[in-house]
Amino acid sequence: MKKSLIVAAAALALATSSCGSLGGTSAGSGTSASTSTGSGVLGGILGSIANKNTAGELINMVIGGVKVEKSQLVGTWQYSAPGCAFTSDKLLAKAGGAVAAAKVKEQLETYYNRAGISSSNTYFTFTDDNKFSAKVNNIPLSGTYTYDASTSEIKLKTLLLSTTGHVTRTTSGIGLMFESKKLLSLLQAATKLTGNSKIEAVGDIASNYDGIRLGLELKKQ
Repeated sequence: MKKSLIVAAAALALATSSCGSLGGTSAGSGTSASTSTGSGVLGGILGSIANKNTAGELINMVIGGVKVEKSQLVGTWQYSAPGCAFTSDKLLAKAGGAVAAAKVKEQLETYYNRAGISSSNTYFTFTDDNKFSAKVNNIPLSGTYTYDASTSEIKLKTLLLSTTGHVTRTTSGIGLMFESKKLLSLLQAATKLTGNSKIEAVGDIASNYDGIRLGLELKKQ
């Protein structure tokens, strides 16, 4: 982890007041995605950070920090890394910011690897007419989706599963983030590993953090 990111995370954790184009362009560099940081904790920290890449990474850790429009969601997205985000900048600060996020991602990666999830066998495709298809560990999953760009909320529905999550912006694309139990249900349905300890432990990762969401970071093909 870059030293500048760790320093920014530490500063964020100590604060006590309240708080575009996709595919690798960092926030703050003139993208079409809108940024909403407010005047609280996150806004104050970002205002003092000269490194725009570091600032962008912090924004991406808060759901709704950078909006993703539906037109930007459409396409095929390949799994690139485990993902996590917080529901507010206050909870990001309370957890310890980027340091906590890195720890959560490391834990997720262990379980994803055990379950066989990799960039070569996991992807999601979203169409403009609200249909989606996916493969997770080469197991197919398909259905319909609805997406509200104003709240970043996405609802996925298949014949056997209906779940709600959020779309976030990442430095390399997008993230699909869910409450831990909803993520577990999605992964179990997609990987057919229900009752398997390789994936069930995902549901326990969020127990030490308030307002954290877990999921998948995706890069556009």
